[in-house]
Amino acid sequence: MSIATLYEIYTRYPRISTDTRKIAQESIFFALKGENFDGNSFVDQALEAGAAYAVTDVAKNAGKSKCILVDDVLTALQLLANYHRRKFTIPFIAITGSNGKTTTKELVLAVLSKKYKTYATEGNLNNHIGVPLTLLKIGMDADMAVIEMGANHQQEIASYCVVAEPTHGIITNCGKAHIEGFGGEEGVRRGKGELFDYLREHNGVVFRNTDLSYLVSMAANTTRQVTYGSGDAQYTGTSVMNGIFLSVTFMDGNEPVTIDTKLVGAYNFPNVMTAVAVGLHFGVPSAQIKEAIESYAPDNSRSQWMAKGSNQVILDAYNANPTSMKAAISNFAATSLGNKKLWIGGMKEMGEAELYEHRELVKLIGEHQWQEVILVGKEFAGIEHKFKWFEDSAAAAAYVADNKPQNSSILIKGSRGSRMERLLEAM
Repeated sequence: MSIATLYEIYTRYPRISTDTRKIAQESIFFALKGENFDGNSFVDQALEAGAAYAVTDVAKNAGKSKCILVDDVLTALQLLANYHRRKFTIPFIAITGSNGKTTTKELVLAVLSKKYKTYATEGNLNNHIGVPLTLLKIGMDADMAVIEMGANHQQEIASYCVVAEPTHGIITNCGKAHIEGFGGEEGVRRGKGELFDYLREHNGVVFRNTDLSYLVSMAANTTRQVTYGSGDAQYTGTSVMNGIFLSVTFMDGNEPVTIDTKLVGAYNFPNVMTAVAVGLHFGVPSAQIKEAIESYAPDNSRSQWMAKGSNQVILDAYNANPTSMKAAISNFAATSLGNKKLWIGGMKEMGEAELYEHRELVKLIGEHQWQEVILVGKEFAGIEHKFKWFEDSAAAAAYVADNKPQNSSILIKGSRGSRMERLLEAM
């Protein structure tokens, strides 16, 4: 079946399902395959659960009613998404980077939504399946689209650009994240830089943070640039810490505008300034930019501030790499909070740098005073230190349950694989 014909069916049934446990009625089920599953085995189940059609690449399903046979289901999904994307002439803003992608995406969405009908990536559906699914959820009433792109190896961002065809792009930063797949920090820059490469080749617009010098060369020869940062930029701002929360003052012409955010940590300054720059560039009034950002409260374990009993907790257990670890720990150490406890999970996808980076992390922790430090994960095994160590979060949570903190300020930080939220649940 041609993509044009499949698209005609999609216009009648514009909802996509990929999981038979969550079949949307009158949707199109795409029988995707993975390392441990094959959606083709669940085609009958999907149709019985209410799917209007099932897209499959297994010949034995071809004769079944309401089955659409394609060469490869994932390729068909991506081609369909690109076909849909080409129905629009609106700005498509792609966001990638080592840290802060999702927070930046949410802030940009909040700001643009003050003036435009804006669609954006839900949660962190930012991979080879999430990007096309995001595109296929964009309604024809859209004025703006914001697409988050995650990656852990070379040519991944480039492949997403082929599907999403962004007109504008943001690289939040290039840090020590997924260095096993990228092959070191230079590899990270090449991989993330594929977004700017695409925009350069297609006369797109780059939003560039002037506080990150390495973005200059990454954006070289890109003629259409919008700059922002703490200085030497079209849109400038300054930051101060209001207790544990960040306040940002940006200039709208000659008028200063102060935003009192619900974001923890000075490391969120570039995320806020990105949203400010995007908003001002697209004509969102500064008062509405301020309102949008002040209303945003992080969730989903991303620098999430909460009270737990008599304790104050910063839960940042969604992702962790050497760059984000250093920023979070240094920021927490610099606050005036009392009785600080640090509960840290191991960092994933470090490759050959794993031992070195965890030794450096232990060294950084040792430079500050803490009421308690808990290290979790095999990544810390064999590293000499004076802190409490547990092989996994289940063991650490058991300790916390038996030694519940009182009147403490606690930073919980780790990669998703460390499951550090268990410690919060045990409090």
